[in-house]
Amino acid sequence: MTSMIEQPLRGGFVSGPVRVGDTVRKPPPRDAAFVRRLLDHFTRLEWSGAPRFLGADPQGRDMLSFIDGHVPWQHGRQPAEVRSVESLAGVARLVRRFHDLTEGTALAGDDEVVCHNDLSPKNTVYRDHGAGLRPVAFIDWDIAAPGRRVHDLAHVCWQYVGLGPDLPDAAEAGRLVRVVADAYGGDDRAELVDAILWWQERCWRGIEAAADAGEPAMICLRDQGAADEVRAAHEWTARNADVLRRALDVP
Repeated sequence: MTSMIEQPLRGGFVSGPVRVGDTVRKPPPRDAAFVRRLLDHFTRLEWSGAPRFLGADPQGRDMLSFIDGHVPWQHGRQPAEVRSVESLAGVARLVRRFHDLTEGTALAGDDEVVCHNDLSPKNTVYRDHGAGLRPVAFIDWDIAAPGRRVHDLAHVCWQYVGLGPDLPDAAEAGRLVRVVADAYGGDDRAELVDAILWWQERCWRGIEAAADAGEPAMICLRDQGAADEVRAAHEWTARNADVLRRALDVP
């Protein structure tokens, strides 16, 4: 019966996931039907970059396949390989792959693709196959929804490059943003910096608004300084927007 022991998974601040054997159990997301259809879509296409939906357990929690590997959940304490050029390019290619798999489907509807909407190292599984840690899958698809490619790509640039005051060298940041954009491909780079700023402002304002409305998780996030941290990242990106655009060859 040891396989039924529940092990809390680190980093699940809002959803509180636990591991049970080779499965992950977590409360259903807000749009559970959509997320389940999306994961089933990936399973049918044999894409290994997302967990499989396995049904509901007796407590009504979603059961997902557990993807083994390293998840750098601790903010600011990620292995250097997570932000390496090779890993950044690998993340961009993974994103491009699931975007392409959802383009033109009923899941995307009238939008370009289905977006993950919370891409970050803490929602990425890495494995070392002999050349260092490299991304192999994304987890936590709870807020996935139809959207535009550039929105996920912008979130990748913000979160994986670490745009903000902790990365004071704007020229180096621009070089890494260029790595992400080049690996993903496509024609969205002219909008990329504006999309990064949109995400950052949306995030800090959203935390504050939800906290003001009394949502306990958002109150906790605000009390921990998350809104201030994201606002500082937005201010840094705005100050250095021209440097980032030049790195992307955007006028």
